[in-house]
Amino acid sequence: MPFSGPLHEMTFSTADKPKLLSQLTAVLAEIGLNILEAHAFSTNDGYSLDVFVVEGWPYEEIDQLREVLQKEIQKAMKEAYLSPEQGPLILDDVQFKSEALSNQIKVPIGGADIWEIDANLLEFQSRFASGSCGDLYRGTYCSQDVAIKVFKSENVSAEMQSDFAQEVYIMRKISHENVIQFIGACTKPPSLFIVTEFLSGGSVYDYLHKKEGFFRLPSLLRVAIDVSKGMNYLHQNNIIHRDVKTANLLMDKNEVVKVADFGVARVKTQSGVMTAETGTYRWMAPEVIEHKPYDHKADVFSFGIMMWELLTGKLPYEYLTPLQAAVGVLKKGLRPTIPKDAHPKLAALLEKCWQRDPALRPDFLEILDALHRIAKEVREENEGHEHQDK
Repeated sequence: MPFSGPLHEMTFSTADKPKLLSQLTAVLAEIGLNILEAHAFSTNDGYSLDVFVVEGWPYEEIDQLREVLQKEIQKAMKEAYLSPEQGPLILDDVQFKSEALSNQIKVPIGGADIWEIDANLLEFQSRFASGSCGDLYRGTYCSQDVAIKVFKSENVSAEMQSDFAQEVYIMRKISHENVIQFIGACTKPPSLFIVTEFLSGGSVYDYLHKKEGFFRLPSLLRVAIDVSKGMNYLHQNNIIHRDVKTANLLMDKNEVVKVADFGVARVKTQSGVMTAETGTYRWMAPEVIEHKPYDHKADVFSFGIMMWELLTGKLPYEYLTPLQAAVGVLKKGLRPTIPKDAHPKLAALLEKCWQRDPALRPDFLEILDALHRIAKEVREENEGHEHQDK
């Protein structure tokens, strides 16, 4: 979708406030701005940042836009959040890097957060995973078993701090039985840690590909339903995960599956547009590979590929390199081959999830409904077979 007219980026910095993002969205819409893109994250100095890319205001009137914004936000925030002693809002011009944007407006509002963890209270035990940005450790925090994501100090660039802040911002906003539980974070470089509950079952990826595990259909459906519940919750809260795959699905001791790793997740407004190539090629939706605008339906595509992986126990496009797989998906409409003995309704659901046109893909509420119906059929069939055996 091509942008028209001058674009402006606005960054609102504030302590965490209830419904702040929706309040700011409403203010921008009220003064006639069209929100093209929205991101929300936290900085390492305790501020939340809400970043909007907007159009609908002439470039020459940037000073007037600043004045209108200050007046309208002061009015909206005064009743909901600010006490008189906090003083007026201050808007400063900040140089922006992209040529696609004409201006950036920074709006500090002030405050502090309460989820900061004292690193001295963390006890590190064994390292159980490692990546390019950091390592995952098992440990304890106040006698609770936790997982500690440690960002390597040599990698603490401004970009990495921004990604870290984004992940913390999203994780502290969410709470669901099928989403990993956020406990806190250490946000003062070089000690950048994210602390979550520890899930002893490990990842679904490891279960399938390292332990050579296999999901029978009833178990597969339970996993898919758990993931769908978690994803439906995230989407209802305007969070796009952007990297749905078995490596980011963790199991607790009771084999309940939870969506994890929000390192590339983003918050989306109703009119939001995102075009960054984010995720993992083998599971990535074609519109994301192609750098086209995308929304929550990109997660549905990835979910469809992940479901095929659960069904077969194989890596998607294992005979291709990740880049070859991406080219095949984009240029040739490549999709994994569904086994002929797969449940026909499950096979149909997978094909719906990985439709090229995002509008033809179901949302997670529809996916949940379909999975529950398939699970019921499978139970009834199994009960029928048991009755015949007797």
